[in-house]
Amino acid sequence: MKASPWQRRITRAEHLANEYSFASEILRFYARIARFQEDLYGRLEAESEKVTSAHYPSGPPELPALIDSFRPFLSVVEKHGPARLAAIARELDGSSQETRSQLLDASWNISESAEPPVEFLARAFLQPYAELLRLRVGATLEGYNHSLCPFCTRKAGFGVLRPQGDGGRRSLVCSFCLAEWEFRRILCPGCGEENNRKLPVYTATDFGHVRVECCDTCKAYIKSVDLTKNGLAEPMVDEMASAPLDVWAQEQGYSKLQLNLVGM
Repeated sequence: MKASPWQRRITRAEHLANEYSFASEILRFYARIARFQEDLYGRLEAESEKVTSAHYPSGPPELPALIDSFRPFLSVVEKHGPARLAAIARELDGSSQETRSQLLDASWNISESAEPPVEFLARAFLQPYAELLRLRVGATLEGYNHSLCPFCTRKAGFGVLRPQGDGGRRSLVCSFCLAEWEFRRILCPGCGEENNRKLPVYTATDFGHVRVECCDTCKAYIKSVDLTKNGLAEPMVDEMASAPLDVWAQEQGYSKLQLNLVGM
């Protein structure tokens, strides 16, 4: 049986946690989150299939299951998350249903946002639902080449270089619904700069397949995982594991285009 995307990410996270001691805590925590996400996705998909009509007078059929799953998600974070996130999850778990619902509503609405640690919790929880809705739409991305996600209009979380001919084809991956679309290699997804002299790319020996793609015009950066150099990489996981590159980029005065799923 073919492994699911979550299973591949979990396996890769556990492998890299053993290889990179500096990232082991966050990678093992992500593996716990990914297991929860996979289970949640399956339950939401099952609920959505109970109603075949395209019209839902009382809202999407999977919405009650989504709302009921937030507290179990917070329990996972309480038990396995870093101390700061565990404390925030504990506080949210003890808050009112209205408070939790308002947080999820605000995080779903791109025009609103909470503080980064709280935003991480809501975004990590909602991500499987965002992906489910994207796949339900089933639209094609042929010809789309803008910097924002074509489905949820969020910024890209990371890039991917996939083998094409003698080189690599660049794609961007949405930080929320995980849509992937082609994007020009010599173009900043932050400001549209296309002068290659202002778009330096950096790599490090320890992460030879991860590129830090910077822009000297807007001072933003995004990391891309080069599958032409490491075909075993899982882009989302390898981007997280290369956290020292984020530290380096920020020390050079660059700001990340969009924090990843673990808030880094």
